[in-house]
Amino acid sequence: MARYLTSVLIATDDERIYQEARRFGAPVSMTRADHLSGTDRVAEVAASENADLVVNIQGDEPLIDPAAIDTALLPLLDDPAIPMGTLKKRIEDPREIDDPNVVKVVTDGHGRALYFSRSTIPYVRGEAGGAVPYFKHIGLYVYRRDFLLRYSDLPVGPLEKAERLEQLRALENGYEIQVVETEYESVGVDTPEDLERVSRLFEASLRGVKSYG
Repeated sequence: MARYLTSVLIATDDERIYQEARRFGAPVSMTRADHLSGTDRVAEVAASENADLVVNIQGDEPLIDPAAIDTALLPLLDDPAIPMGTLKKRIEDPREIDDPNVVKVVTDGHGRALYFSRSTIPYVRGEAGGAVPYFKHIGLYVYRRDFLLRYSDLPVGPLEKAERLEQLRALENGYEIQVVETEYESVGVDTPEDLERVSRLFEASLRGVKSYG
């Protein structure tokens, strides 16, 4: 449903996922099991593909909006100098600001990522700038293929190790990440409770399709 994707492929190191994808006819690639991150896994698959741009749609974002995928792609389509792109969403639920499962991001005036963290960033000291907005990172990535193929050879730095956030490898090695704001509200699956919530949303969606179709 995304306008700019030309093909979709499932990349996994799990035999169960591989067989299930084959069962319903999806293109699927079995990858090594020792990758440090999803980006490393995508890089292995991209090495045998010819696409100029590669999008990493993570499995823990099953309700991703196709329009959000297009939004992340556009800067790299417009500017060949940008190696990597992703999304951010303004935080509306105050509980998410201090939640380490919600990754926060801060950017410069041109939308380039300054830092991603599980901690609260920016930290508001006293009452100065009390109305500062907080943004959460939406876990979708767009890469220029030549950068992606170099990514796995980049050294893993202390920030990536500490935060366990793969995008920090790019920043620690001096690469720009363009971050575009979206209104898409991420519904990630990080806990058993998240799985139950998303399952209910899927069921409600299917009932809606059946009732109108």
